[in-house]
Amino acid sequence: MNIILLGAPGAGKGTQATKIAEGYQLPHISTGDIFREHMKNQTPIGVLAKSYIDKGQLVPDEVTCEIVEERIHREDCKNGYMLDGFPRTIPQAEALNKMSKVDLVINIEVDFNLLMERLCGRRVCKDCRESYHISRLNGETKCARCGGELYQRKDDNPETVKSRLAVYQVETAPLIEYYEKRGLLFNVVGNTTPEDVYAEVSKKLDTMK
Repeated sequence: MNIILLGAPGAGKGTQATKIAEGYQLPHISTGDIFREHMKNQTPIGVLAKSYIDKGQLVPDEVTCEIVEERIHREDCKNGYMLDGFPRTIPQAEALNKMSKVDLVINIEVDFNLLMERLCGRRVCKDCRESYHISRLNGETKCARCGGELYQRKDDNPETVKSRLAVYQVETAPLIEYYEKRGLLFNVVGNTTPEDVYAEVSKKLDTMK
């Protein structure tokens, strides 16, 4: 199965991606992780992407698409993959159509106010990048998984979060209609617990095996 995860910042894509990857033996492909890998290894495409990022500019679609295409054609994706963070726009979705067949698009729907609460209260491990929420930390400042220090991302403040959600609505939300018209969209309500969301997602995925 080739799966795309959609959802606004804070919708819980990362959590569901981990559960789906483990439950269905699919590689979780995050565009952020791919960029970091290429930049760390100083590949030609990584150097090019870094030149845009260092200037505070968006990486052009053609560069992003080239990086994604290289990743989904690796050996571990021969039985399927799960994309998280790509496509973000209709042009990227159309480019993906030329690279690979998409079987399902999972869209996690969460109320705006809850997204604000989740993101502004999020804390992330500096080492393993595990995510937590202050409501469940009880004052703890270390990661339960690896012991790394927890911190608040610079973009997890109210003003920036509102801006990010606005950008999502303009740029990425149209993908919902795009994939709905193609009969590939599966909506799941993300206001509940991660376990409840995954239960709904797994029911759908089990029907596609």
